[in-house]
Amino acid sequence: MTDKNKIHVEHLKKSFGSLEVLKDISIDINEGEVVVVIGPSGSGKSTFLRCLNNLEKASEGTIIINGTNILDKHVNINLVRENIGMVFQHFNLFPNMNVIKNVMLAPVKLKKMTKEQAQETAMKLLDRVGMASKAEVFPQQLSGGQKQRVAIARALAMNPSIMLFDEPTSALDPEMVGEVLAVMKELAKAGMTMVVVTHEIGFAREVADRVIFMDGGYIIEQGTPEEVLLHPKEERTISFLNKVL
Repeated sequence: MTDKNKIHVEHLKKSFGSLEVLKDISIDINEGEVVVVIGPSGSGKSTFLRCLNNLEKASEGTIIINGTNILDKHVNINLVRENIGMVFQHFNLFPNMNVIKNVMLAPVKLKKMTKEQAQETAMKLLDRVGMASKAEVFPQQLSGGQKQRVAIARALAMNPSIMLFDEPTSALDPEMVGEVLAVMKELAKAGMTMVVVTHEIGFAREVADRVIFMDGGYIIEQGTPEEVLLHPKEERTISFLNKVL
């Protein structure tokens, strides 16, 4: 592990009952790196991502985030999570709160900011994702793409050093995908460490520093977008890309 290393995963395994979803995953992700994880449904991509902030508890292995072993039972996982923003497929916004309150909630609740500071930060973040004009609106009045942009602003409100995206565009209508990917591209450009599970091969090609192809609970192949997407070596990668490209 180096100082630049944000995420260190060694021999990670995860089972649900007798079903082994992650069989042996080892990977290092460095500061400022954008890693895009692709693969067929059921390959373990989302489970891998959820293990990185302990939303799913690993069955065995090592996960070190920002120098902390998150599988150590003495670790306060909530403190670790404050540095990890997570964006889900289905937005997970609070329907009873307007947009700005959704973004302010965590920093105020965790006493990271006063209400005034949180409000100012929330407006800056909403502006950054193009949603400042909707600050007082409730989630049900927003399109899917708008909800997801608010969800990204909310994840950024704690000023995390790592952002995890779990299929952030798969619940969106095709015409809304672009607006969410544009925000993610901006984040990548600004140097955010990102792990993105997605079916958007174009995004992977354009933004990723590294593409990981997962299948059957293993990392089958990884490399630059050019290596994995244009010149894949493994049969399983080739077969998957032939279906999706």
